[in-house]
Amino acid sequence: MQKPSFRLAQGFSAVGHFFIHFLTSIYFVIVLALEKDWNLPYHELIALWTIGSLLVGAGALPSGWLADRWSARGMMVVFFLGIGAASIYCGFADGPLQLTIGLAGVGLFAAIYHPVGIAWLVRNARAQGKALGFNGIFGAVGVSAAALVTGALIDLVGWRAAFVMPGALAILCGFGMLWFMRSGHLAEGFEVERNEKPPSRAQMVRAVGILLFAMLLSGIVFQATQAALPKHFEDRLGSMLGDGSFGIGAMVAIVYGVAGLVQYFGGHIADRYNLKLVYVCAFLFQVPLLALLAAAAGLPLVAAATLSVVLSTGLLPAENMMLTRFTPERHRSFAFGVKYVVSFGTAPIALQLIALVTDGAGGLSTLWLVLSAMAGIVFLATLGLPGDRRAPVAPAPAAAE
Repeated sequence: MQKPSFRLAQGFSAVGHFFIHFLTSIYFVIVLALEKDWNLPYHELIALWTIGSLLVGAGALPSGWLADRWSARGMMVVFFLGIGAASIYCGFADGPLQLTIGLAGVGLFAAIYHPVGIAWLVRNARAQGKALGFNGIFGAVGVSAAALVTGALIDLVGWRAAFVMPGALAILCGFGMLWFMRSGHLAEGFEVERNEKPPSRAQMVRAVGILLFAMLLSGIVFQATQAALPKHFEDRLGSMLGDGSFGIGAMVAIVYGVAGLVQYFGGHIADRYNLKLVYVCAFLFQVPLLALLAAAAGLPLVAAATLSVVLSTGLLPAENMMLTRFTPERHRSFAFGVKYVVSFGTAPIALQLIALVTDGAGGLSTLWLVLSAMAGIVFLATLGLPGDRRAPVAPAPAAAE
């Protein structure tokens, strides 16, 4: 039986997933307002997030190490309090240097969530795909809400409120989690026994190597898409969406909102079907969709962007389940830390790639073609993953759902 606190742990993990993606996404809309307020070019302003994005990856490994040796719950409280405080600091920045420092703080504390929160979740979940799919909804909704809420706050109050208000809410969640810990309602959790055939050492080494390579290139694709999509929509859909940031934010919100709902079904698919097949096909279909983004406009552009993001987020339950299967439990948080060092560590590369292509003649069209080629390379690499030989898993007890 699951411990009674599992649902509470799942809830805080989901809320944390929302906040990391919300608070690391809002700058991509805020930057459009800063172009006018600070009278600086887009490629200079978007580069201010470079250090913060680097810390999201670099901080993942020590975060996972601390969670394995200290406390996953404690690290989650630090996450909520720290990322909230850093976001509030950004709201009071008076220039690029102060904003860079604040964004670096956001990135540093954001690094805690994935190696800690995801490992904490899978440690307790019997139906891992379902739990990861449910959790993934909140991450995608975080990106979606960031675009929508940030656009609205900028138009109604100003870009500073777009940093301060969500930061304050994150701090409140941190104190709420601390109260549940102190009252004994929130446990560390335990590994659920599973009816699975253990992989050989050779399979583990082979699988982890291929997965890390796939995470490297797919991380660039994901980070570049998330960062560039608001600007791409502004360039291609500006006449449809009207003036201001709200229309652009709303369209990005629709794209990531749809992707979040589909990720829940992606978790169910990962529980029921061959993990390798699910993972490989996601990259195969990404290739033409990313290429289409380079030429499409209007509603075809929105459709292609939505399907591309759906695939990027929908494959995550299968990816996390494979990483869980091919790593020992005692090093699980550390393994997820390595994953997110690789995947989030690509954000600076993605940002520099965006800055490079937007400063050149090809503009963002060149970006989508490069990302399409990367997806093709990942597809070929993942063909070498070991086959999925999971034994049937008994239905999860009601408390685990």
